[in-house]
This record gives sequence, C-alpha cells and structure tokens, in this order.
Amino acid sequence: MIDLGRYDAVLLDMDGTLVDTESLWVQAVVEVATGLGAAPLDESRLIGGTVASIVTVVGAALGGRVAAAELTVLIDEGVKRKVAQVGILLRPGARTLLDGLIAAGMPCALVTSSGRADTELILDVLGRDAFAYTVTADDVPRHKPDPLPYATAAALLGADPSRCVAVEDSLAGLAAAEAAGCATIAVPHLQPVPPAPGRLVLTSLEQIRVTSAKVTR
Repeated sequence: MIDLGRYDAVLLDMDGTLVDTESLWVQAVVEVATGLGAAPLDESRLIGGTVASIVTVVGAALGGRVAAAELTVLIDEGVKRKVAQVGILLRPGARTLLDGLIAAGMPCALVTSSGRADTELILDVLGRDAFAYTVTADDVPRHKPDPLPYATAAALLGADPSRCVAVEDSLAGLAAAEAAGCATIAVPHLQPVPPAPGRLVLTSLEQIRVTSAKVTR
C-alpha cells in the first residue's frame, strides 16, 4: 500500500487515463492516413499528443501533399464518427476514483492535450464536480511532453508541483508531469511504461483508492 496523503493535489490526464478515447483517436488517424495513401504510421507518436502534433505526423507521412488545415478537419470528422459508433467509455476504476476525490475533498485538476471543445464534451460524461480546474491544449502555448500544462494546473490549484501527484497513461504525459516536478502514477493503456524514480506503475485505476484526502494503493 502506498500512502500519498502528504500530497496537496491530484492532477489527472483525460484521454486514455479516465476515458478510452485514445484508442479511438489512433484508429481514426490511421484510417484517415491510410485512406490518403500515407506510409505506415508510428502509432506511438500519436499517443498523448495534441491535434496539431498528430497532424504534423500524418502530414510528414503524406510528404506534405495534404494541407494541415484539411488534415485537421478530416481527423476531427474521423474521431467524431468513432465516438458516434462506440460512445465515450470510462476506463475501469475511473468513476470510483473521481467519486473518491470528491468525497475526500482532494483538490484536483484535469490536464489534457485535447482542445477545450472536445474536453467539454467528455466532461459531460465524466462530470465536472471533481475538477477545480481544467487545463486543455487551448489554454497553454506548449503541450505535453513540455511541463507547462502540469505546472499551470498546479499553479491554478495553489499547490507546489512537488506536492502534487499526476495520473497518466502515456510517456509524453508522464514526461510532462515529471519535468514539472510532480510524482506520477502510470496506468499504461496503449503503450508500455517502465518504472522510474518517483513513478508508480499500476495496471488499473481500480488499484487506486482515496481515503480521507489520501490516495492509496
């Protein structure tokens, strides 16, 4: 059992951590790229990125034949089709974790590489009560793996990053949180995550419990 009660705040990633949207993004992007005749993509470069970074990867695979603006529209439409087909599914343990954070009164922020509009749609499913703040790709000029999103979230909560714990599924997100000075809990989804100093690797959010403002395993 790990006791993180000494931390002042919890910072949560969204795609792939709380909701199973990361796989929908990857599927949609691969389908768009393949349909346009792109070379096979390195799917690891699609995980944890912003729309802009994903468009850059696809654009490079297409040799610059398709404008970034057009790719952005095609990918957005592809993701919306995927969501319409399967819906937005919560990752195992996500609801229990969020409810526990609310009950414990633990300060919490959502830190995501998705844009504000997409984040608000997912918050309609997740609920907003657990999050004092949400930091999206539209709110900061630099994105994961840059530490700015996590540093911004900690500042909004009035917490020192060294007293925050971030929960992430991707290497880019973990790099961002750790560079900001946060302890991290990794719950890998689409890519393996190795242990590292200050990082706890779990197999599911179901292994996390919140008791009296403490996150425990």
